[in-house]
Amino acid sequence: MMAVTHGRHVPRGRVRLDEHVQVDHRLSRVYRAGAGIFGAFLIAFGVLGLMHRIGFFGTGGDTVIGLNTNGALSTLSIVFGALLLVGAIVGGNRASTLNMIIGIGFVLSGFVNLALLRTDYNVLAFQLQNLMFSFVVGVVLMTFGMYGRVSGRLPHDNPYWKARNPGS
Repeated sequence: MMAVTHGRHVPRGRVRLDEHVQVDHRLSRVYRAGAGIFGAFLIAFGVLGLMHRIGFFGTGGDTVIGLNTNGALSTLSIVFGALLLVGAIVGGNRASTLNMIIGIGFVLSGFVNLALLRTDYNVLAFQLQNLMFSFVVGVVLMTFGMYGRVSGRLPHDNPYWKARNPGS
C-alpha cells in the first residue's frame, strides 16, 4: 500500500526525508545551530591539539579538552569542523543533510575505532573518552539534521496513528 504525501507516493512503513522544507524555514535555525556549535568545538579542539605539537600519528596520548588527540585527529577535527561551519552558514536542507552525514560518520568512526582501540592500528590515538564523544556527537548531529525532516509512516490501524488522527 502506498501513501500519498505532498503529491508523491511513499511506500507505507518507510522513512522519508522531506525535501520540500524551504531554506528560510524556522527549522533551518536548528540545523544551523547544531552545525555551528559542533563545528566551532571541533575547530577549537583541533587547533588546541595542533598547538601541543603532538606527532601526526603519535599514540602517546596527549589530552586536549578531556579528549586524547594527535596531529591526525586534530587535523581531521579542523576539516570536519570547517565543513560543519560552512553548513551553518549555508543553512537550510544542506545544513540538515550535512549534519546527518557527518553524524553518521562520527558513529561509524566510533565503531571502527572501538575495534582498533588497543591495537597498533589506532593511528588516531583514540581512548574510551574519544569513543564516547564520537558516539554522542554522532547521535546528536544526526538528531539535529533529522529534526523536522524525517518521519516514519505508521499504518492506519496503529494506536499511535489513531491517537494523532481521531475520527479517521
